[in-house]
Amino acid sequence: MHDDLARSVLAVPPLARRADLSLDHAANRALIRHIEQGGIATLIYGGNANLYNAGLWDYAELLDMLLELAGPETWVIPSAGPDFGKLMDQAAILATRPFPTVMVLPAAGHSTVAGAEAGLARFAERLGRPIIVYLRSETYLDPEAVRRLVESGIVRAIKYGIVRPDPADDAFLARLVELVDPKMVVSGIGERPALAHWRRFGVASFTSGLVCIAPRASQAILAALKRQDHAAAERLRAAFLPLEDCRDALNPIRTLHEAVTLSGIADMGAILPLYSNLEPQHHERVRSAALTLRRFDEEQARAAA
Repeated sequence: MHDDLARSVLAVPPLARRADLSLDHAANRALIRHIEQGGIATLIYGGNANLYNAGLWDYAELLDMLLELAGPETWVIPSAGPDFGKLMDQAAILATRPFPTVMVLPAAGHSTVAGAEAGLARFAERLGRPIIVYLRSETYLDPEAVRRLVESGIVRAIKYGIVRPDPADDAFLARLVELVDPKMVVSGIGERPALAHWRRFGVASFTSGLVCIAPRASQAILAALKRQDHAAAERLRAAFLPLEDCRDALNPIRTLHEAVTLSGIADMGAILPLYSNLEPQHHERVRSAALTLRRFDEEQARAAA
């Protein structure tokens, strides 16, 4: 599992749908091929795919589409939840399909640490395999609860997504990597905090939404970190920050969805309610940043050729 986490950046793509909200297989195929051709070996369909709002009506179709579209060497990880009812309903569907693991979307409120721990254990039992836990707040699971889940064989990896003003100053993450192997942990907030999480806490890799636009450049950041060339990693990361600034200012999920379309990689179409597509007045700013990042990625490809 550790080797699988470390072999590439973990892409967290948006999900293409048509105007009637049905899944757009052709557009999703185009995006997956773009990511894979940039050297990315893992796809996690979760928050950026707006699975928080997904229902059961097309969940089986979604899973089967991902299995069909991804290349034979690509590790595909779907998400489930976040509420307990949806987790248990989705577990029955997931259990019949050959995904290596499933990420559980974190509940926002309406939970306790003890309740979340018990719910994850029940989900993993019904699923029949270990899971990935996604931490986005200190009130969902504490490090001690995560350790218990790891020791019981329920959790095989942790996506860490708690935002800090200074990602290197994080007592919660420091405690977490004291209690579990840091190579089970991936930085889960894109390129911005990834360098600090790698250098300070020894995480295995990082997740990224913008890897969907610039897979070679994002993968080059990970390669630079592995060879301890932190200056090169910083230079590469700088190219991602203008579009990350757009995501932070507007909305991370909606902005990434539109950025993939505006970059010309694939038409992501309608975003599933209760979200809505990004307002047109923001398109030019996002298009400019997305196209600049895509050109930077193409430069990396030419330089490596």
